[in-house]
Amino acid sequence: MAPRSETGIMKILWLLLILTQFHHAHSASKGVTASLKAKWPQTPLLLETSEFICESGEEKFWPFVDTVRELAVYKHGESVRSYYNLIVKKAGQFLTDLQVSLLKLSLSLRAYSPTVHTFLQIASDEPPPEACSAFVSVHGQLTCSTKDMKKLLKTAAGRPKPYLYKNDHKYPGANGTDLPVVILYAEIGTKKFNTFHKVLSERAEEGKLIYVLRHYVAEPKKQNILLSGYGVELAIKSTEYKAVDDTQVKDSKSSTTDEEDDTDEVQGFLFGKLK
Repeated sequence: MAPRSETGIMKILWLLLILTQFHHAHSASKGVTASLKAKWPQTPLLLETSEFICESGEEKFWPFVDTVRELAVYKHGESVRSYYNLIVKKAGQFLTDLQVSLLKLSLSLRAYSPTVHTFLQIASDEPPPEACSAFVSVHGQLTCSTKDMKKLLKTAAGRPKPYLYKNDHKYPGANGTDLPVVILYAEIGTKKFNTFHKVLSERAEEGKLIYVLRHYVAEPKKQNILLSGYGVELAIKSTEYKAVDDTQVKDSKSSTTDEEDDTDEVQGFLFGKLK
């Protein structure tokens, strides 16, 4: 009988152990995980880095753009981490060690993604020409060819100038009122951007036009950007309701108002009675 009892005890112990593990797994599944996504798709880190550098100094923006004119070529051959390190390394040429640390924090929080998306929204309102990874607007006329751009420059004087925003990136150079304004919509670091940038920057330095750059991504990612933050609270309201007799509530309210009116006396005048 002893072996049988020991076998039964072992079975009971195994059963208790399984139930304990099941209860632990069931209780652990009650945790709530929440993520916050923006309404706009993900923006390239290189464009966000350029906006960070522009905020630290407008005079640093264009030298940084010249440094990373075709940096996006390495995006396909490198891993995401390696490409990120390459962007930070290029930006470090124009920033202090403290600013580099702030840049890494800004990129982790995606702090400049709304600024980049603002430019993308402006570009989508043009609207962009079909099958163009980059294009220019010459006084309202759009083209994605440098040859056609030169033709549009000849007739630009007969068309009204475009409206420029405060955050537009204006190439340093001549600023005459009679000069045509060319707005480039392109993604920094791509070959198409480099082609337009080379022609426009040379003409801007010669004082032949005003060169303005706005961010544009031809094929944005479909996945929305995840936002980071601190002190986020997820409040879940209870949906339990209790039945209340409305007639009793009304009677109690009327009785309390009558009592208040009766006791409403000021210097011998009973305003409750007067009412």
